Amino acid sequence: MPTEEQLVTTAYLEHLSDADVSLLAGQEFGDLSPRALRRLLTERRGGIDDLLGKREVFDAIFGPEGAPLVQLSPFLAFAVAVEQVLRRLKTASYVPERVGWGKGALVFDTAQLAEFGSSPWRRLFLAELLASYTRVASGSVLVASSRGWRRQRFSELDPVRLAGLLDVVPEAERPGVLRRLGDLALFLTGVFPDYVERHGFGPVAESRLRRLGGMSPRQQGRWADERATGTADAGPVGLLEQLGRRCYEAAFDSMPRPVPAGLAVLGELPGRFDQARRVLGLVTDSFLFPARDRWFGFAP
Repeated sequence: MPTEEQLVTTAYLEHLSDADVSLLAGQEFGDLSPRALRRLLTERRGGIDDLLGKREVFDAIFGPEGAPLVQLSPFLAFAVAVEQVLRRLKTASYVPERVGWGKGALVFDTAQLAEFGSSPWRRLFLAELLASYTRVASGSVLVASSRGWRRQRFSELDPVRLAGLLDVVPEAERPGVLRRLGDLALFLTGVFPDYVERHGFGPVAESRLRRLGGMSPRQQGRWADERATGTADAGPVGLLEQLGRRCYEAAFDSMPRPVPAGLAVLGELPGRFDQARRVLGLVTDSFLFPARDRWFGFAP
């Protein structure tokens, strides 16, 4: 039976290109085929974590001669960036946080952030999340209405339109939409909080996000209670954070049991969304910000 270390390594290898594998393992195992290197990595004691933290790998991606968008996969770049940030957190007494347009703060509870990153499954989740937004889907679906069929547009980068799919997709597809809404809320608040803060949401859009047809009455009631007591941030970043927590909770609750180890992170995010958001913010500010729009192929 595979160990957890082997399961994590296998999950990483599903995203890594042959060039990625050669960069990570070539120096240790020599000039072997990518297939052989993948097998050796799976069997390697220590898994893949220390290889992601190697200086040669970092320089190949983020050094002056690095060309990650051409030679290596974005996923590897994000995995290396996440690893570097979490290594720094182990010795940092505080870190900066960008909380909106032209606003910043200091976070002193770095031990909590480092603990969040101590799980290899959480590190993998963050790298997968970032890589998933290098290519996004948009389009339209046909929806029956009182006036006949109409097209309803959606975009993985528009939380309002994405939330609108909850009212029209089959029941079996709702968990996937909820999961992606949670991902989008985490991505925007972690990587593009300045855009969210600057543009915000109009009254109609905000109302639609708060209604969120896919949420249970219990979840909607709790959200309303948080707003009434002032424990929920009224700003657009706070709105997306609440959206993300609730969507991850609803998506996880709908999953058949037992939940695979790689998806168990979703069950943790309702209570640890702010930690995930802060780690993403540090990754962005430390390594991605100068070419943020190029990494993700869009300016929101």
